[in-house]
Amino acid sequence: MSETKLALVTGANKGIGYEIATGLGALGYRVGVGARDEARRESAVENLRAAGVDAFGVPLDVTGDQSVTDAAELIERRAGRLDVLVNNAGISGETGPGWGQDPTTLDLDVVRSVVETNVIGVIRVTNAMLPLLRRSTSPRIVNVSSSVGSLTRQADPDIEIGPIMAAYAPSKSFLNAVTVQYARQFAGSDILINAACPGLVATDFTGFLGPRTPEQGAATAIRLATLPDGGPTGSFFEDDGVIPW
Repeated sequence: MSETKLALVTGANKGIGYEIATGLGALGYRVGVGARDEARRESAVENLRAAGVDAFGVPLDVTGDQSVTDAAELIERRAGRLDVLVNNAGISGETGPGWGQDPTTLDLDVVRSVVETNVIGVIRVTNAMLPLLRRSTSPRIVNVSSSVGSLTRQADPDIEIGPIMAAYAPSKSFLNAVTVQYARQFAGSDILINAACPGLVATDFTGFLGPRTPEQGAATAIRLATLPDGGPTGSFFEDDGVIPW
């Protein structure tokens, strides 16, 4: 197997995911660009290669069992192992006025679709990639979360946390809790798994509202993806350090 480390980034065709791929590529990683849309995926790969990144496309819909299985098989054929998995793909779900989700009127189908992508999709991809990650000497998993998933911050009336998002915010709390369970399961192994908050980034996900650039939003995930052996695991980070659960 090649000595070059391989990373898979889901939802990597644009925004924060694309910048995570760019940053890891600049550090010498070969990067699998996971994305559903073929045209956008291949365009991202082309742009990454033009920037000097060793990138290749990975057709990947995190909500589909067969799609995820096929993606794992593709990486098996390409590299025989996986060193870094960044679970970046996510959705907010339909929102109302002010980009909010009122819990008292919330469509349950919105909750189901958000959890399917943001939580179940992460579990589906992680478990499919685990046999490949276990072949790495320094396997790293990063789950891209959000500070709105912090129950501590959500419950503090003195902290401005943005609009009520009764589907999206709990999905990130759920993702954080799942991250902790994986960390407990991986205790004593070489696998480090953490959650990363990119902050409020100006991308199409936020309607291009937010003070941070995609490059800034990618920084914490890149740092966690490249942690040295013995680094933290089972924690939740932003640029300034640990976020309370």
